[in-house]
Amino acid sequence: MELKRKIYSELLDWKNKCAGNRAMLVNGARRVGKSFICELFGKNEYKSVIVVNFANLSPLIADTFEHDRTHLDVFFTKLSRHYGVELYTRESLIIFDEVQLYPLARQMIKQLVADSRYDYIETGSLISIKENVKGIVLPSEERELEMHPLDFEEFLWAIGDDNAIDYMRLCYEQRTPMGQAMHRKVMNMFRQYMLVGGMPQAVLAYIKGSDFEAADYEKRDILKLYRSDITKYAAGYKGKVTAIFDGLPGQLSKKEKKYKLSSVVKNARLRDYENAFMWLSDGMIANPCFNTTDPGQGLALSFDHSTHKLYMADTGLLITHAFTNKKYTQNTLYQAILQDKLRVNEGMLMENIASQMLRSGGHKLFFYSRADSLNRVNTMEIDFLIDINGKICPVEVKSSAYKEHSSLDKFRNKFGSALGEAYILYTKDVMVKNAVIHLPLYMTMFL
Repeated sequence: MELKRKIYSELLDWKNKCAGNRAMLVNGARRVGKSFICELFGKNEYKSVIVVNFANLSPLIADTFEHDRTHLDVFFTKLSRHYGVELYTRESLIIFDEVQLYPLARQMIKQLVADSRYDYIETGSLISIKENVKGIVLPSEERELEMHPLDFEEFLWAIGDDNAIDYMRLCYEQRTPMGQAMHRKVMNMFRQYMLVGGMPQAVLAYIKGSDFEAADYEKRDILKLYRSDITKYAAGYKGKVTAIFDGLPGQLSKKEKKYKLSSVVKNARLRDYENAFMWLSDGMIANPCFNTTDPGQGLALSFDHSTHKLYMADTGLLITHAFTNKKYTQNTLYQAILQDKLRVNEGMLMENIASQMLRSGGHKLFFYSRADSLNRVNTMEIDFLIDINGKICPVEVKSSAYKEHSSLDKFRNKFGSALGEAYILYTKDVMVKNAVIHLPLYMTMFL
């Protein structure tokens, strides 16, 4: 079964508009589906395609890259013969898969694009950490696309619902309720999405028989792969990366979501762990969310790099990660979520799924936090700040039983002139009250 992915249309747009004058770099976490979608794209949209997999590179092709890269006629002839694929000028695609494992190939993109015979897609993860760019000149002839786990719309396509999304979008745009029956139906599908997550192999395992346990097994394999990658590639600081990775569920389960190293490693200093945080972020395993100290100046201009939150890039993986040492049947979150009886860890999952959907929508993650021990009136925290059409929009994630949003009110009073619309994300239907737009969590993807 093939999963329909939105990135396919973005690749098609690149092919048509760039016409060979730019390579495409598809960056994403391991097992997010990069290789599959790029190969499918090549088979569908080109006369022929060659996939050079640098995770399993033959000595002959390694020698070709090493010694024939300045003689492109010879280089292409050897590629064609080795893979048994005929290459056609302007009608063939060459894919450099896991290109971070062979930086020299990435550097070649400049001359390959200048040659203009074929199109090129590179796929990879951890593409910008220093170990993977050491000693090379990064080509300016790249266009980069980030590939995330399946978003909720892609999940709906996978489970066979092609109709709900249009009505959801209409209700979002008109700020009108979905209606009790439809909201309940969509929330049920959204809970499935939270539990399964958006990693393709977990989604496929689930839809074969609506089997959460099968999906859980796949997610455990992915988490093992991430641990293996940390051991192999986090050179010099694998212990620190492991400590942060293992500590993620515990950090997110706390009311205070800001990442506190001291609760993971006693007397740890942030500056000693910066590379470890960066490794998880660059591998797109985790999504950092930075505190911006003055939203009136713009989000990226005033963020505090030392104060941040860290979310798992996939909420389904987070649920499995929280119970790594227990069997699927002991993971009480599954039944609690399905039966809408979640109480413990509710904030962890709701904030994480919101962060995941915002990142999939192209937003960098920022939050606002201010503590004033002398005057608590000035103390406030906003879960997320996003830029919509040049306006800063505060976003709060609440449980369905919440009764007030004092931080949001104080934030709006303080920065009112610089702000756009204010949002509450929760588990109930659409509502607008006191100029605050309340949206069900599944509509986060429309922001």
